[in-house]
Amino acid sequence: MVDMRQDISLSVRGGKQLPRSGIKRLLIRGTNWIGDAVMTLPAVSAIRETWPNAEISILAKPWVAEVYKLSQDLDRIVVFEDPGRHSGFRGKMRLANELRGSNFDCAILLQNAIEAALIAKWAKIPLRAGYNSDGRGLLLTHCVRRTARIRRVHQIFYYLEMVKALGCVPAKRDVYLHTGDDYRELAQSLFVRFGLKNKTLIGISPGAAYGPAKRWFPDRFAAVADWLIEYYDAQVLIFGSAGDAPSAAEVKKKSRHFVIDISGKTTLKEAIALIGACDLFLSNDSGLMHVAGALGIPTVAIFGSTNPVATSPVGKNSVVVHHDVDCSPCLKPVCPRDFRCMKLITTEEVCEAARKLLDAKAGVSGKPEEFTT
Repeated sequence: MVDMRQDISLSVRGGKQLPRSGIKRLLIRGTNWIGDAVMTLPAVSAIRETWPNAEISILAKPWVAEVYKLSQDLDRIVVFEDPGRHSGFRGKMRLANELRGSNFDCAILLQNAIEAALIAKWAKIPLRAGYNSDGRGLLLTHCVRRTARIRRVHQIFYYLEMVKALGCVPAKRDVYLHTGDDYRELAQSLFVRFGLKNKTLIGISPGAAYGPAKRWFPDRFAAVADWLIEYYDAQVLIFGSAGDAPSAAEVKKKSRHFVIDISGKTTLKEAIALIGACDLFLSNDSGLMHVAGALGIPTVAIFGSTNPVATSPVGKNSVVVHHDVDCSPCLKPVCPRDFRCMKLITTEEVCEAARKLLDAKAGVSGKPEEFTT
């Protein structure tokens, strides 16, 4: 769980904040990864609190658009089709022309790249605000200094403190994804499609797009899955994209019990619907981990090479399993040493974290038979 009480003062170049009045159409440039999109939601809420009557749109890549659709603070999603019709220089100019037609008064760039500032400039949006990252300071009218300290805090505050420096009021809501009846109906249809029963449902996400240094061992995921099946009469779903299929296949292969591998077989919306039906979600540091936390699903997050201080899952029912070692967090996609950060994480401690969350959800005390291999 992330402490939302932090306060870090950042400054805007020239000391000027965005005006409270006169902004009728506002564009937010969203981030490009699912987990990052979840962690920007408090900043999006702060923007809405500050300009409650503005029409607020967000520019986002297709694979994160579904996350932003679940925000109650946005009026419109503008899909950035790259790869696709917005690829390359001509595609970016096409996108800028499309944005120009919406007559935005202001653009707040949550994404750090210079490309975001260039597109806003080409779209002739008069007010352009964001961090002074990637050499884009001269393209912005309201430039926030990205300090060494802000780079060390949780990503929620990395985005939230930037918009606060621009004059936004603090967000009043926790990080939460709001799914409606359509998601519940979708989940019911997916239960039929994948042959799920009305029993304890465990989600496991053994992949991580960043690289193998973020991935706990498939045989240990399988051992935890077996224990949960045996002692909670659970059914296990293995989540992931098509790129995660090898990791998912290894977990399924090493499990003694039947598990259902849906990696690469769902859209993001379908994955969100099924995660929302889970009683527990077990994951490496990944985008789906953040989705589970923001849906309020009890989540066990396994961290190795990455830093839980910066990217631990949101949500009151989230637990991080992590061991500090002398080389972590290295933030490297491939471990250059002996993978000790992950080797130290045992199946027993992950099972214990899962047990506590499941029992708390059920409102029971005590514990089932001890984990055995």
